[in-house]
This record gives sequence, C-alpha cells and structure tokens, in this order.
Amino acid sequence: MQIQINSDHNIQADERLAEYVRTTLQSKLNRFADHVTRIEVHLSDENGNTKHAGKDKRCMLEARLEGKAPVAITEFAETLGQAVSGAAEKMQRKLSSELGKMRDKNTRAESPDFAKLEEPDFIEPGEIV
Repeated sequence: MQIQINSDHNIQADERLAEYVRTTLQSKLNRFADHVTRIEVHLSDENGNTKHAGKDKRCMLEARLEGKAPVAITEFAETLGQAVSGAAEKMQRKLSSELGKMRDKNTRAESPDFAKLEEPDFIEPGEIV
C-alpha cells in the first residue's frame, strides 16, 4: 500500500509530519493492504495564516481500491494530528463497509438460486419413499 502525501502552501510538510501520517494510516488501514493500492493524503489549512481558531485543518484521504472507483473522505479538526487521526478512522469504517459489500455481493452470486429448484412430488402421509 503506497501512501502519497500532498500539502498546500500553508502547511509546512516536514519528515516528522510525513512519518506521523504514514504511521497513523498504516496502523489503522493495514488490514486493507491487500485491496488498497494507494492512499493519497491531502493536507490543508482552510484559513491559512489569517486565523488560528476553529476546525480549519483539513485532511482528505483518497483510497484507490483494486478494480473499483476511488473512495474519498474528509476530516476537519483544530490540529493536523487530529485531522489525520480522524480521517484514518473514517476511512477504516468506509473501507470496512465497501469491502464488506463486495464480499456480500460475491457470496450472493455464488449461492444457489432456490427459486429455480424443482418442487418435489407430493408424498402422501405414511407413504414410504
């Protein structure tokens, strides 16, 4: 699972931040590594340097699933750490749901269609078959 980190000009993306993002995503999303080829991380500060209050830090995650459309979520928080952690948890729930739906669809496709089975002949009570 490849992790690609992007940030806007208001975020000072250093190696320490990149390592925190990678560690957080790998710990939360490692169980999906067989199905996810790449995760793109977009970090931004919505207010820039003008304001420092409120939930203005944004972490948008986009997971690329094998053979499916990308899945994206966004999390806003007061700090980048909270935004990354919250986004990782949201993505964990989203991927669980998406992959669960895929498994259910495959399971249903393999199960027999009971409507096509022939109805058994009527057997009289007490009759030995």
